[in-house]
Order: sequence, then structure tokens, then C-alpha cells
Amino acid sequence: MIVSAVMRTIGPAYRMLAWFIHVVVTTFFRRVEVVGLDHVPATGPVIFAGNHPNALLDGFVVTSMCGRRPVHFMGNAKLWRYRLMALLLDAFGVVPVYPREEHGDAANNDAAFARLFEVLEAGNSMGIFPEGISHAGSHLTRLKTGTARIALAVGARRRVCVTIVPCGLTYMHRHRFRSQALLHFSEPIAIDDEWLTGYAAAEGDTVRRLTARIADALEKVTLNAPDWETLRFIHAARRLYTPTSVRLTPGTYVELSRRFVERYLAAADDPTAQRLRHDVQNYQARLDLTGLKDHHLRQPIGVLHAWKGVLWRSAALVALLPLAIPGALLHLPVAWIAMTAGERLSDDRDDVATLKIITTVLLLPLAYAAAAVLTGLSVGWWWGVGIGALLPLSFLASIKLVEVQANMTLATLTNLRLRRFSLEVEELRETRRRLVVRVREVADRHAGPNLPRVRSRHDSK
Repeated sequence: MIVSAVMRTIGPAYRMLAWFIHVVVTTFFRRVEVVGLDHVPATGPVIFAGNHPNALLDGFVVTSMCGRRPVHFMGNAKLWRYRLMALLLDAFGVVPVYPREEHGDAANNDAAFARLFEVLEAGNSMGIFPEGISHAGSHLTRLKTGTARIALAVGARRRVCVTIVPCGLTYMHRHRFRSQALLHFSEPIAIDDEWLTGYAAAEGDTVRRLTARIADALEKVTLNAPDWETLRFIHAARRLYTPTSVRLTPGTYVELSRRFVERYLAAADDPTAQRLRHDVQNYQARLDLTGLKDHHLRQPIGVLHAWKGVLWRSAALVALLPLAIPGALLHLPVAWIAMTAGERLSDDRDDVATLKIITTVLLLPLAYAAAAVLTGLSVGWWWGVGIGALLPLSFLASIKLVEVQANMTLATLTNLRLRRFSLEVEELRETRRRLVVRVREVADRHAGPNLPRVRSRHDSK
């Protein structure tokens, strides 16, 4: 029955799974900044409508950070092909839907819509990604009308007042471990009498208008550019514009990038802007050839200072090893199984990343429980309890160890490149100094007097 399916997700098993997924999110990402949480109603039926750049992780982030539980997401029925993923999706209350593009006339989502109606009329929340597919494009794709249809159809039954909360997800580096992410909630869209009156008079037109309203709200909380080349130029220009003294949070990073896109597109025909883009892209290409990043050239670094960071990271590795090694015998096989499952069960890149995470999420608790029970049966239950407590700590130490080791390797390679390409580095630094001046002049000229800035006119680096 639908009611029992809804109620089942708010029991102890769901709470345990939601807590564990929150741990996964806060472990995978070094930081998740949440903006606009006050736009999320504390009670009543809510539809979270978000962009979809990172497969199943998008649902995990929204569920962990939105402040409402449970959140029932819609998911492509193809995900249920994988047994491990199907177990997790069912436990998490995800509702399978059959896209018409993939199933044609055989697509029948009556049962899915009936269940979602029940979820909302019970005062709970659901999540949906109106783009319909997970993608890594430089801009939103055309939204499907399903979100608007569900909200209006439930509202038309006059049992509850539904609220749509558009939410934008932006990842600094989509698949990079310990990167940063932004979850930005837009102003809510209440399905009030005005919407419902229009729906009763002209259903199709009202659905399209509401879908356009959702798209407009999502564009304001996501980063969009016509193509990846333009977006890459925008990121390079933003880095040159931002002073060394300013540390951008994910929120200010996205907002500043969004301003740059908006102002650049408005001035794209300006010959000065076109020449600047050409020179910035040449500078970026020269950086790519040397394997360096823009922040490596911000200011000269002495040899001792450069290698000090490597030495500190080496000391951190030595300190973490004793705690990480005990769990390695358990964590390495789980990691191997997750890697194998991801690569062999799907050729889709987003599915591969998701399958790796799902496999790890399912296997680690089972492996910890098995290790604790076997230890308890063998040498005593207090030892079993100790092992059960030690293994998660060992896992966290392993994660930190991988992060420190990756940073140390990157710092070592960077220091070697800076010494090897010393002449090129000096030329690039001079090129950068000239570009900084030009980028800031063009940006300030097109920004307008009332637009807030992340720097003062006295910043020079």
C-alpha cells in the first residue's frame, strides 16, 4: 500500500541511513556551504527542485542539508538495475519513474505519481531534478514539466498547500574527493489560489508558466554559461580579478562567477573584451603546458618556504599512519570491490561514480559489524566493542591520510616545476601582472557603480 510505503521511510532504518549518508556527504566534501536555508518551510509539503550535475550525490546533499526529513526523491528506473543500488534507493524512499524518452509509450508513471501525491498530502517533502538527467554541461538543460504538474495537481485537490523550493547545486570539482560544494535555496514558490485558478482554466499554459518560473529561479542560484570555453575563460578572469588577500567561500565563488558571466555576455561584442579573452586564454594555455596553476604565480616563494609545506605534510603522514594501518586490511578490499563494481556494472561516468559510493556506503557498515562480531566471539565482547569503535576512526584517519598525501605530491611536483621552468615562470608572472590590471579595469567599467565588489580599489595583487 502507498501509505505503508511512505510511513516505512520514517522509521529507525531510515533515520540510521539518513545519518550515515550525512556522514558520507560531510566526509566526501571538505565543505558544503548552504545559502538561503530560511527559504525552506519548517512544516507542510515541500517540493525541492534542483539542478542535476552530480548524479545520486545531488540527492544526498539536498537530503543532508535541507533541514527536512524524510525527502522522497524521484529516480530514473534504470538505477534499479543494480541490486546494491536498488536496496539503498528503496530504503531511502526513492520513487522509480520511467522517462518517456527511454521507454516510449510503455512508460507508465501512475503508481509513482500516486505515491508522491500521498507523500505531499501527508505534509512531507519530495525532491526532483526537473532537467530529467544528470549532466556536466555548462548550463541548465530545458526543464521537464513534471515538477509543475505534480505541484499543481496536488494543489488542485485542495487538501494541502504545496510549496516549491528551487535549489542550486554547484561543485568546485565534481568528482574530486574533499572538494567544496554550494547548496543555494531560492525563494519559495507557493502554489496559491492564483496558480490554481489558472490551472483550472488553462492547464497546459499554467504548467508551462510554472515550469518557466522554476527555470528562472534555478538560473539565479546556479552558474550558467553558453559553453565550456566561455566558462573556463570566466573562471580564469575571476581568479585574476580576485586579490590574494580574499578567500572566496563557495557562495561568493559562485556569485562572483555569475556576475562575470552576466557582464561578459552583455559586453561580448566589445573589442576590448574580445582581446582580453584572447590574451587570458593564451595565458591559461601557457599555464597548462607547464602544469602550473594561476595561484602558483601570485607571489614569489622562497625555496625554504616552498618546501616547508612538504615537510609538514610528511610529518602529518607519519602521525596518521599508526591509526590508518589497522583498518587498511578491511578498507582496501572494500575500496577494491567498490572500484570493480563501478567500472564493470556501467559505462556511464555518472553511474560509475555513484555505484562506487553506493557500494562503499553499503559494505562498510556490514564489514565493521562483521569484524566486531567475529572479534567478540573470538577474544571477548569488550574487544569486539573496541574494534567497532576503532574501525570508523581508522577510516577517518585513512581519508585524511589520502588527502594529505595527495596535497604533498601536488606540492612537490609544483615546487619542481617552478624550479625547472624558472625563466618561463618569470615571464608568466609578468604576463599575469599585466592581465590583472586589464581584467580589473574591464570588470570595473562594466560592473556598474552599485554592484558590490570583493575587492577595494587599493588591492593590487
